[in-house]
Parts: sequence; C-alpha cells; structure tokens
Amino acid sequence: MMMETSQKPAPLKTLIILGDGMADFPIPELDGRTPLMAAHTPGMDFLAREGCTGQFLTVEDDLPPGSEIANLTVLGYDPHEVYQGRGVLEAASLGVALALDDVAMRVNLICVEAGRIRSHSAGHISNEEAHILIQDLQAHFASWAIRLTPGLSYRHLLVISGGDPRLECAPPHDHVGEAITELLVKPLTPEATATAEILNRLITESQVFLAAHPLNRARIAAGKQPANALWPWSPGRRPQMATFQERFGVNGAVITAVDLIKGLGIYAGMEIIPVEGATGLYDTNYEGKADAALVALEDHDLVYVHVEAPDEAGHARDLALKLRCIEDLDRRLIQRLLDGLGPRLEEIIVAVLPDHPTPVATGNHVHGPVPVAIRDPRLPPDAVQLYDEVSVKAGALGFLRGAEFIERVVVNRR
Repeated sequence: MMMETSQKPAPLKTLIILGDGMADFPIPELDGRTPLMAAHTPGMDFLAREGCTGQFLTVEDDLPPGSEIANLTVLGYDPHEVYQGRGVLEAASLGVALALDDVAMRVNLICVEAGRIRSHSAGHISNEEAHILIQDLQAHFASWAIRLTPGLSYRHLLVISGGDPRLECAPPHDHVGEAITELLVKPLTPEATATAEILNRLITESQVFLAAHPLNRARIAAGKQPANALWPWSPGRRPQMATFQERFGVNGAVITAVDLIKGLGIYAGMEIIPVEGATGLYDTNYEGKADAALVALEDHDLVYVHVEAPDEAGHARDLALKLRCIEDLDRRLIQRLLDGLGPRLEEIIVAVLPDHPTPVATGNHVHGPVPVAIRDPRLPPDAVQLYDEVSVKAGALGFLRGAEFIERVVVNRR
C-alpha cells in the first residue's frame, strides 16, 4: 500500500517597488497633506488595503540619509558593516574594477553661480553633453593620479589611486544655494589631508577649464545652465558583501536607471535588467520597467524595481512635479504590474515603499520613517485603507528597522 506524501507549495516570489524620495511631510499648499496623501494612487492604495502596512526607518540617526544607506537597509544589509559610499557602487555599475587602495567617489557636474551651487545637476545636463565634458576633463587631468568615468546625466565616477576615504564631503543636492568655499572637502584624519587637497584642487581647476569649454558657452547662449564645476563626494573603498543567493538562497534582479542602485544590485549578486528609455528622471519609461519586471518574475525569486523620478522632483523643490511623478509611478507602473500579473498576484509578495523622504520644502534628503505596504496573499490584511505617511501608522507591521522588512518579504516567503 502506497503512503500519501504531502507536497509543500512552491515559495512565493517577491516584487519590491521603490519610489525614491517619495515620502514627504505635510505641506501648507496641500492643506497640511503630504504629496502621497494628495496624489491619486489607486495602485498603492490597493496594496495597502489588501496587505499590511507600517513605518520603516531606513536610515538610523548616526548615518547620512542618502539613497545608498537607505537602499542597503531596504535590502537587509547593515550599512554600519558594509557601507563604503556611493562611488564604489557606481564603479561596479560602470564595470570599473577597483584596486584595494583605490578610493571611488561620485562626482557631479554642477552649476556654480556667484560662488554658490545653483544646481546639483547642471540643469539635468544630457548624457551626450556630459560625456563630452567628462572625457575632455579626463584628458585635461591626465597627469593626475585620478580616473574620471562618465555615467548618466550629471552623475559620474572619480577614482583616486592610493587615496584616503576618511573625508568630509558635502552632497551637492543637499547644499543648493550655499557658498562652495564653505563646502570644500575636509580631511577627517591627518593621513587624508593629501587626498582632500587633491580634490579641492580638482574643484577649483575644473571651474577654470569648464568655464572656457565651447559646450558650456553654447549652453549659456541657448539659455541653459553651464556645467561649470566638478563636485566630488561620497568616498569609499571596495566593500565586502554577501550576495542574496548566499544569504537567502534567492536569485534576484534589479530594474533601475541609476548607477548607484545598479552597483548595489551587482554587489548583492543580482542580475541588472536594462530598460530602453529608463532615464532616472521624470521622463523615464515607466511602462518599460513594468513590462521588464513581469518578464523577470518568470525566472527570478526577487525583482527590485527602483524609480528615481520622485526624488529628483523633491530636489527640484517642485510640488506639482512630485505629485505628477507619484501618480505616474502608480498609474503607469504599479497598476500596469498589477494588471499584468493577473492570477499570478496570488503567488507573489508585493511591497511598495520609498527609501527616504525628500521633502519639496527643503529639496534634500532627510531622516525619518517611510510608509511601507506589503501584500502577502497568505496573510489577512490590516484595517488600513490608504497608502501614505499618516495612514500606515495604524498598520499591523508597526515600526520596522534594520533587516525586518527584507525578512518579511524574502525570508518569510516560504
């Protein structure tokens, strides 16, 4: 007589949708509501209504509130242990190998006006223009012990051979309108003094070179902001990180236009899935990202979809644009995903969250918890009906921190 054997159901897959900088604070122009409260977001509200909600502290108070820290936490890494700055993550994304004594940094093409930072992005300079400037700058600084590698729009990579990463650097997006003389690189140890001096010389000499560049003269003639300075920040050395496969037995994929997030995915052992027309800005290809995620879920256990647009709108301090970006994310990506999944939705844990607040009132990243909604088809929903910073405070998830989010959507998927 044959005995019946019980067969465990296959583990659920995980889809994480991250709206960078989407969280905010009450705004007088919105009658004390946040952009998430004011925007029309039926897709996010569905995930809140059919799932469990709460708050998630992605950046502890002793760490800078940047996307690199926040996304490390979202993926369950302890930034205190593995954080080495944005530069190393962007180096991985760009395929730049780092020696053990290399220091990698993000370097922005910025616009300086009357000695102050006018724009952290030189008016969101195009890829084509930026690549010309970075290549010409590399030739200009060829005798220096540095390497410049072009990235996306205003975001680029600087590698210093034999540098010291113990530096205090000012993220330009957090200091728009401030005098650059007050923001220069400072050494945190005597050993880092030489590296700080190189970087400050780079800032000064880049302004001289870029002011005379024909491309910038053409931009000024066309009424555009010149990209008239290099601004280095977020230094670090190559990190040591366990992959998702090693940690959880999970194969993952990342969909993003931002080199920082691509690099994080590479170190986490995930596949980077390119999407044509993904820009990292308000004109990104939301539909293309959604369609790529639907395909990726067929042969990946975890898919991480990152959208930068709300963060850029926050940096621009443009309330109308931030509302539009939130609604575009909901209508053109989240609802397209939900419709495309159809019956498969009952086999997938779907989560939505920002990485950090980027309030339009100040235009910079700040500390504070973000709202999170997780729809796990095996679990009953809580009583929360809307997805926003206030409503989720009553949710069943409570107040998450550290690896608690990733444990709920990946470790508990079985």
